[in-house]
Amino acid sequence: MTKATDLRANSDDQLNEQLGQLKREQFNLRFQAATSQLEKPSRVREVRRDIARIKTLQAQRAAAAK
Repeated sequence: MTKATDLRANSDDQLNEQLGQLKREQFNLRFQAATSQLEKPSRVREVRRDIARIKTLQAQRAAAAK
């Protein structure tokens, strides 16, 4: 799980890279869940929330830039 304070220290490019990694992980987790190979079901929730944290921070930065 990533804390929001840790994310704020990252640049926009780093956030985009992390978002891409999390989306790939989310896809893989969904695939594992569909094939009943998911070892850690709680990770799905953590990844989803980390994605939301990054998107929220990006939206805040975009609003502040206006």
